[in-house]
Amino acid sequence: MVEFALVIPILCVVLFGIIQFGAVYNDYVTLTDATRVGARKAAVSRNEPDPVGAVVAKVESSAPGLDPAKLNVTVSATAWEHGEDVTVAASYPYEIDLLGFVVASGDLESETTERVE
Repeated sequence: MVEFALVIPILCVVLFGIIQFGAVYNDYVTLTDATRVGARKAAVSRNEPDPVGAVVAKVESSAPGLDPAKLNVTVSATAWEHGEDVTVAASYPYEIDLLGFVVASGDLESETTERVE
């Protein structure tokens, strides 16, 4: 019992660390996919009246597990002309919390560039 009492806190910290890392990794994969979908939308939306607004809306709708209020999306295009590059970048805050202590925090970032069709 004494050995178990000494080892269980360490095992709990490792277990909760794995769970927190998995949640952050899931957010990163979701953010990367949403950025890719937004870049594809940007590539085909040059004739829309507000292509930047359409891209931001598409990124937000493609990230169902992320809070849209915390999602920061930027769209960079030199010109919305055929053959020009458009870049969609997004960031989302994260923090790894182990038993009430924040051990890591920052922003997850993803960027995708496509050519306007």
